[in-house]
Amino acid sequence: MENDTKYHLTKSESSSLKGPRSRFKELGFAIRVFFSFIKGFRKMHFIGPCVTVFGSARFKPDSRHYKDAEKIGAELSKLGFAIMTGGGPGIMEAANKGAYEAGGYSVGVNIILPFEQKPNPYLHKWIDIPYFFVRKFLLMKYSYAFVVMPGGMGTLDELFEAITLIQTKMIQNFPVVIFDTKYHKELCEHIQVMARNESISAEDMELLFMTDSPEEVIMHIKTHAIEKFGLIKEEYQPKWWYEENRRKF
Repeated sequence: MENDTKYHLTKSESSSLKGPRSRFKELGFAIRVFFSFIKGFRKMHFIGPCVTVFGSARFKPDSRHYKDAEKIGAELSKLGFAIMTGGGPGIMEAANKGAYEAGGYSVGVNIILPFEQKPNPYLHKWIDIPYFFVRKFLLMKYSYAFVVMPGGMGTLDELFEAITLIQTKMIQNFPVVIFDTKYHKELCEHIQVMARNESISAEDMELLFMTDSPEEVIMHIKTHAIEKFGLIKEEYQPKWWYEENRRKF
């Protein structure tokens, strides 16, 4: 979740976390979740290899973090990746904007909250999801790399979700980049503490790449995603084509 104001549960999700309910209600919930997954699969099936960018919704366009995310989104899109985010403002908007204005492909998985969170205006395709766990699954499913920009609780949740899936070999060893070492200084130190105390393996440290350079982000993903998995760039339709066909997606 890139919206870092608070954890807010949708009414539907909140009701599912109140403990045992009638079997009829539990069945209804399972069916709604099933169709939420199906909707996501149908919507995102043809987007191609993505890089997912995580980060806070709070940063404004004049902030350094926003500008860094915009540059990274643009450069990754030039490699041929679709740029996927949580679809909201802040870092999410910046990464989508970078891809959008560079002529790349920009995708969002927006969460439905009690307060309104609109999809940002730099998306070629997006989907509204009522469940955080479904949204997080979709943000992981289509990506060959993950870039973790400055963020809050939700951003850290997504970081450790990705690392856990890689560590347990539920997904392949996709590159995970933590951007801005000063912002993440204490986080990186704590990960080293876990390694020293053997609550994680020393080898797990190799799952993370930490940098302050957008150029190093691009080179790392080029080496550990494009070259490693043999990805081939496909040329997307020009931006005007997306604009004319936006409602058809």
